[in-house]
Amino acid sequence: MNQQTTYPLIITLALDKKSQLYFNQLREKHFPKERNYLSAHLTIFHKLPGEELSAISQTLTEVSQTNQVLPLEVIKVNSIGRGVAYALESERLMAIHRHLSQRWYDWLTPQDRQKLWPHVTVQNKVNPAEAQRALEQLSLSFEPFIAKGTGLQLWEYRGGPWEFVRMYPFG
Repeated sequence: MNQQTTYPLIITLALDKKSQLYFNQLREKHFPKERNYLSAHLTIFHKLPGEELSAISQTLTEVSQTNQVLPLEVIKVNSIGRGVAYALESERLMAIHRHLSQRWYDWLTPQDRQKLWPHVTVQNKVNPAEAQRALEQLSLSFEPFIAKGTGLQLWEYRGGPWEFVRMYPFG
């Protein structure tokens, strides 16, 4: 792995295989085909400086080694205006986010300084009527369930599809 990059970095939470497959299938069904070039994901940080790759990687190694697999409560289907997302809750994820936010505060964008809203987007950038139909359809069959966060993932943002850099498994 490079020790620095000029590309912005993204941090996501890795999900267990069953949950990842579930969200990917929903994303394939509901996300506009021409815009669906990423797997379903739960973003923790949207834009960190690539020049700090080495320090960020070191911190992610420390955090992943001191945490176990996280239970995530998938609690509801939400409208995001022009799309649909599943809301998740996890006190442990929120604690990890607070810890990393404090550690990286000077590097954070205004968006990343906000309180984390854990969610997985399965539809975005559609007209509001289409989003409303998807929300109604998905809400009808939704039952809360437990997903698992299995580690942290580091990505480079290169203007389109993200490039995977490294997985930091919990435990």
